[in-house]
Amino acid sequence: MISAVYYDYESSSEVNDFNKEVELLSDKEIDARINKARAYNESLNGNEVLHDAYSSDEEAAGKKEYAKMLEVHEKMGHVEIPRIHQDLPLFAGTTERVLQQGLGHLENTSLPVGGESTHSIITGHRGLPDKKLFTDLDKMKKGDMIYVHNIKGVLAYKVHRIKVIKPNNFSPLRIVKGKDQLTLLTCTPYMVNSHRLIVTAHRVPYTPEVAKQHAAVKEPWWYKFLNVYKNYLIGIAVAIILYLLYRAWRKRKKR
Repeated sequence: MISAVYYDYESSSEVNDFNKEVELLSDKEIDARINKARAYNESLNGNEVLHDAYSSDEEAAGKKEYAKMLEVHEKMGHVEIPRIHQDLPLFAGTTERVLQQGLGHLENTSLPVGGESTHSIITGHRGLPDKKLFTDLDKMKKGDMIYVHNIKGVLAYKVHRIKVIKPNNFSPLRIVKGKDQLTLLTCTPYMVNSHRLIVTAHRVPYTPEVAKQHAAVKEPWWYKFLNVYKNYLIGIAVAIILYLLYRAWRKRKKR
């Protein structure tokens, strides 16, 4: 639990680092980078070749050239998932090095900049001993919001499909003409990992009303920690109280 708390703090620092560095970029540079990312997405044309993110080890090189236009200090942005109290840094690629740090963007899928006929796939581990990441992804519900932060701003997505698929079933991950979609992907069942859990969402306008709702669910890392680990903390508190009562009883018995 202590290492998980440390990771929550570290993850929050990574997110803050990304946000601060983006503020140093000029509007002209940001627009140029976003246009390159959109050009890359156009090149996919629904003919992308997908591979399961967990089926084989990749070379230690890690990051791919395809995402460099979006990167700031190696991060493409961060993904905020209020339902499971997570705000996690997003990296290019799905190497084990990347997935041990945070979330990875699946190669040969649309870069997370939005637009018609795009489908970004974001992967993450479950069950790591020192990080939550996508451990609680099965708690997501239809209608939940996901916020993707890139160098340009915030993209809002609303969940419309939660499904378990086989590792070689890529149909639900493909681009659908005219749609702007995002899918969070992880292994399932928990600690068995024979299938994949996918949570798919469609883009919704980031209106002032949505922005207000978004601001209302933003949490500092320590508050997120209290929400995620409250059951553990209650258990520890109860154990301490019982131990103190036992000690008091023993002293009284001796007297």
